[in-house]
Amino acid sequence: MVTVGAALLLGACQQPQAAGTPQASTSAASWGVNPLPDAQFVGFAQTVNDFEVQSGQLALTKSSSELVRSYATRAVSEYTNDGQSLSRNRALAGVTYAPDDNVKSIADNAMSRLNSLQGSDFDKAFAEAQVRVQTAAVNQFGAYSGNSNASGPLRRYAQEMLPKSQSFLEYAKRLAGGV
Repeated sequence: MVTVGAALLLGACQQPQAAGTPQASTSAASWGVNPLPDAQFVGFAQTVNDFEVQSGQLALTKSSSELVRSYATRAVSEYTNDGQSLSRNRALAGVTYAPDDNVKSIADNAMSRLNSLQGSDFDKAFAEAQVRVQTAAVNQFGAYSGNSNASGPLRRYAQEMLPKSQSFLEYAKRLAGGV
C-alpha cells in the first residue's frame, strides 16, 4: 500500500500545471516578493540546490518512510543537475555569487534540526522544511523570471526552475499531509 501511495504521490506531482497557477510570465509583484539582484539570486538558487541535495541525502540515510525516501531520491537527482545548470548560467551571465541570508538561514536551521531528529519526527520535520524552502523557491523563481532587468541566462534558469519548484512544492505539501 505504501508503494502504491508513493506511486500516486509521484504521479500527482508530475501532472501538468493546473489552470490558475501563476506562470513564469506573471509579473514579479504577483509572487509576493521582489526579485533579488543577479548575484544574490545566484546565492539564493545555489542555497536551494545545496539544501535539496543535502537534506535529500540525509533523508535517504535517516528515513524509513517510502514517501520521504522517494521525494529525497528525486530531489537529489534533479537538484544535482540543476546545480550544474546554475553554474553554467552563472558563468554565461558573468555574475559572481552573493549569499542570500534569508534562505541560507532557513536552510541552515532546517539542516540543524533534521540532523538532530530520528524516525517520524525526522519525516515530519523534513516535509515541513521542504514546504518552507520550496515556497520560497517558487516565490523567488517566479519573481525573478518576470524581472525584465535580470540577466538573460539567469532569467532563463529561473523560468526553467519555476515549474520544477512548483511541482516539488506540491509534492512536499502532499508529503507533509502523509507522514
